[in-house]
Amino acid sequence: MTSSTPLIGASEDRPHGAYAVLAAGYASFFCGGIATAVKRGHELPVSVGPGDLALYGVATHRISRLLSREKVARFARVPFTEVDEDEPAPPAEIVEHPRDTDGMRRAIGELLSCTMCLDQWIAGAFVVGHVWAPRAIRVAGSALAIKSIADALHLAYARAAD
Repeated sequence: MTSSTPLIGASEDRPHGAYAVLAAGYASFFCGGIATAVKRGHELPVSVGPGDLALYGVATHRISRLLSREKVARFARVPFTEVDEDEPAPPAEIVEHPRDTDGMRRAIGELLSCTMCLDQWIAGAFVVGHVWAPRAIRVAGSALAIKSIADALHLAYARAAD
């Protein structure tokens, strides 16, 4: 690759400063949450068991879809995203793209319209929650995992009925 060849996905119009602010916010939340827990006497777990990893993984998937795609959460995305009417979407979901703005508003729109981007933030919240209140975070994660299973059954039923 020559120096004049652009990197895949590279764009000079991206709000890199806003990305840095969001990344700093995430790092502050995550590291601060862990450090404060330790300072207040919470012990860090030696490991996170496979059951918790699976639960938190399914729950993270569910909440990222809720926040970035479900119609009922559209109110939170309105200032930052626009609906793409031409994109097909699963039932109860819509596809959105960041509004054509710059700076922090665009960066937040990119975050809120990207399930994989949200996953990092949500996974971090589950880890911090696991340190602070593992029983409570398991209960919350269970509700989200149950919803994921129910959604999968609804989709399977709809396909079978077609």
